[in-house]
Amino acid sequence: MEKISVTHFDNEHGEWLSSLGFYSEEIDLLRKRLTEIAGKNSAQDVLKEVEHYENQLTVQSDNIQALRHDIHANDVAIRSQLENSKEGYVDNRLYTTHKELIDRFITEEKVFKEVRADFMQFAATWM
Repeated sequence: MEKISVTHFDNEHGEWLSSLGFYSEEIDLLRKRLTEIAGKNSAQDVLKEVEHYENQLTVQSDNIQALRHDIHANDVAIRSQLENSKEGYVDNRLYTTHKELIDRFITEEKVFKEVRADFMQFAATWM
């Protein structure tokens, strides 16, 4: 079984979790702003957009929670293997999972930023 050194990505899990925590807090703030917009505007076209963004924020929140869970699981698995390995290596499967998490994190970050930017334009119009 091929073994991979993990010293070069020791801090990534923490950085990702910190960023995802920030995005979760930001979603809460965007939801509050969305509630304000809905309270001030009763036009059907605005309420459809409110519903659209509520759905988008729910999807993003769910994606963030799933990613956080998977990052934690990968971190626990890596730490467990490291505790049982004197050389400081993990098997290739965990490294492959880590690389997949990198891709998921980058994608989630990009999508979240796009949703936030679109929402901010909408909010600027109706606040």
